[in-house]
Amino acid sequence: MTAETFTPTVGVTMTPAAVKHVRKQLEKKPEALGIRLAIRKSGCSGFKYETQWVEEASQDEDAIFTVDGVEIFVRKEHLAMVNGTEIDFVTEGVNSMFAFRNPNATAECGCGESFTVA
Repeated sequence: MTAETFTPTVGVTMTPAAVKHVRKQLEKKPEALGIRLAIRKSGCSGFKYETQWVEEASQDEDAIFTVDGVEIFVRKEHLAMVNGTEIDFVTEGVNSMFAFRNPNATAECGCGESFTVA
C-alpha cells in the first residue's frame, strides 16, 4: 500500500461566454491586467460578489488564475469562500450580467444579491 496525499483543487474558472465578454472589455481598457472576483459583506444572506478591473496586482495579496489568456485575481483572504467558483456571463431578457456558481455557497437570498458560506 502507498500513502497518497490529497490536494484539493484551488481556483476560479470562467465559461467561454465570460471569457469572451472580459476579453472585449479588456480591449477597451489597455491599462487593465484582468478582472478581480471580490466579495464583501452585504445583503440578507451575508456576502455579495463584486467584479473589478485590476490595474495593479500584489503577489502577496492576490491569487491569480488564468483561463484562456484571461487573468482572474482573487484576494487570498477571499479564496476559501470562492474556491471552485465558475464565473459565467448570461443574458436574461435585455439584461446581461455575470453569474456565479459557487460550490461553497450554502444559501442564497431570493433576489440573487447575496450568498452564505458556512
